[in-house]
Amino acid sequence: MIFTKLILAHLLGDFILQPNSWVADKERRKLKSPYLYLHVLIHTVLSFVFLWNTDLWWISLLIGITHFIIDASKLMFQTLKNKKRWFFIDQLLHILVIAGISFYSKEFSFGFLNTQEFLKILMAALFLTTPASIFIKILLSSWTPVPETQSSLQTESLSSAGKYIGILERLLVFTFIMVNHWEGVGFMVAAKSVFRFSDLAQAKQRKLTEYVLIGTLLSFGMAVLTGILIK
Repeated sequence: MIFTKLILAHLLGDFILQPNSWVADKERRKLKSPYLYLHVLIHTVLSFVFLWNTDLWWISLLIGITHFIIDASKLMFQTLKNKKRWFFIDQLLHILVIAGISFYSKEFSFGFLNTQEFLKILMAALFLTTPASIFIKILLSSWTPVPETQSSLQTESLSSAGKYIGILERLLVFTFIMVNHWEGVGFMVAAKSVFRFSDLAQAKQRKLTEYVLIGTLLSFGMAVLTGILIK
């Protein structure tokens, strides 16, 4: 399915293979940033690899051109105030382009990626890693948690531990849903509550507790919704 393969290529190119340093450089230098053009090239190559059909070279080229236009427009019109809005506009436009290409394209046979169900599961699992983390971060950007120095509970945290905990919990929830073991989802929620919210209760910081609760519900909600859509 062309749509699934192009979405998979998009997730890899826009989230997994784009370091934060590239994003910062593009936002600072805009069209003068070399990472913008490297980013577009990566998307073009990934589209070609996942399609794996020389007759469809024009799709990869079209993906590259439209990706450059959309990203360049975002960089030119994006400000600190509308950054969140432009993030979602950017992603929506990319998805609409992929949907339009898929609608006007015909199905074709392809080698090792010929299993549509496998592609759907792989696409969903990939989305629940870094892309989902970025979406949650953007959605929570309107709120700022209480700084740790103001909290009565002082603990050390591993570098990027929260990010990887979120990724693992979403993948586990998704796996439980795919194998029809919904009780595992309840176990995950209970385990997260015991280990996380007991510490927050001791800290006596209501805003921080609400911030973490919203983030947790968003994380679990994305995993559950993705599992239901794939099923």
